[in-house]
Amino acid sequence: MAGREKRQIGDLFGLRNFGVNLTRLAPNAASALRHAHSKQDEFVYILQGCPTLQTDEGPIQLSPGMCAGFKAGTGNAHNLVNETAEEIVYLEIGDRTPGDEATYPDDDLQASLVDGKWQFSHKDGTPY
Repeated sequence: MAGREKRQIGDLFGLRNFGVNLTRLAPNAASALRHAHSKQDEFVYILQGCPTLQTDEGPIQLSPGMCAGFKAGTGNAHNLVNETAEEIVYLEIGDRTPGDEATYPDDDLQASLVDGKWQFSHKDGTPY
């Protein structure tokens, strides 16, 4: 994820039930591949810049003070993309429910959270 800088600030306080990240996106960078979680709820709050939120419903531009939430298990894949010349800064908050899985509808990728670590494989189950 070239151009993305993620600081796991929740870990600094020993938070175990949810994570909090301060994330920066350089121009043309993306937050992640477009994905959906099976068990993890996610929330983003925009602090600086105007990222494009991409979901199954299509793109929408966000601005500072706006937020978006992604309920687990809906299958609605999402990510943020910086299509501007300015840096984007936002807070990213998600729970840490064991057994979470992520699907990536645009890529040959799937992920499973095992013992607190992500394991990635092709959609046919072959490991990377």
